[in-house]
Amino acid sequence: MSADEAAPDATGAALTAAEREPVGPAGSAARTAPAEPTTSGERPVGTPRPGRRALSRRLTAEIWIVLGLSLGRSGVYAVVSLVASLTAGPPLASQSTALNQSQSPRPLLDLTYQLLSIAFALVPVALALYLLSANGRSAVRRLGLDARRPWQDLAVGVGLAAAIGIPGLGLYAAGRALGITVQVQASALNAAWWTVPVLVFSAVQNALLEEVVAVGYLSERLRELRWRGPLVVAASALLRGSYHLYQGWGPFVGNAVMGVVFAEYYRRRRRVMPLVVAHAVMDMVVFIGYALVPEHWRTALGLS
Repeated sequence: MSADEAAPDATGAALTAAEREPVGPAGSAARTAPAEPTTSGERPVGTPRPGRRALSRRLTAEIWIVLGLSLGRSGVYAVVSLVASLTAGPPLASQSTALNQSQSPRPLLDLTYQLLSIAFALVPVALALYLLSANGRSAVRRLGLDARRPWQDLAVGVGLAAAIGIPGLGLYAAGRALGITVQVQASALNAAWWTVPVLVFSAVQNALLEEVVAVGYLSERLRELRWRGPLVVAASALLRGSYHLYQGWGPFVGNAVMGVVFAEYYRRRRRVMPLVVAHAVMDMVVFIGYALVPEHWRTALGLS
């Protein structure tokens, strides 16, 4: 074949290539630029890192969102509830509140509601852990929520439960005597075969929510915002006290003191698991003990 006969084929190939690669205004082929390489899979090379102020604003907004979905919201409602109690007319000592209330007279439907309530209350815990693991590091290990030291965590947790729980009962009794604490019914569930297991689940749920969010998550984020240690402890303690205000001033003080002890322990040890154990043990003793104590005993003790 001659060169003249080969020319149309070559020209056709060139035209086909040109059709695949459109020509830009400068006459050169406008090829699609390849994606910029990344260093760690988080952002393209050359993208400027956000400034310190931008990071602080983002962390502050994140904290408000997490608290607004969980314990911060409970704190606001508790303040409103306390104001309502103080302005209702009768003194606080003559008023009462109930925990773990039945939500239906039908046992199986009540059980369904109880389990759903416990499950959805743990969503903020999952959110806090997810946000703390954004850089690829395990949030469970970061907070010391793992099972690396089961016996040590259990021993410390039981010790903390005794050290906090026993004086806490005395403070509750003193608050009732002084008229600054409402009567708290620790369990208002209808008697059923699932009552005790649900109370155990409720105690564990309370422990995870409060210790992971109010201690672990909040402490980590405030440290990243460069808060000093005592301020971090104070913020955690005041948050814990705030969402117990619906029970009166006595539980506010008692839980704030507990918050100082727990937040300081976390600041020194960097483990939240003993705090979860301690909180769960205290709630189990109160919830299950209240449910199992005969009604006439509770009446004689002024507990119902």
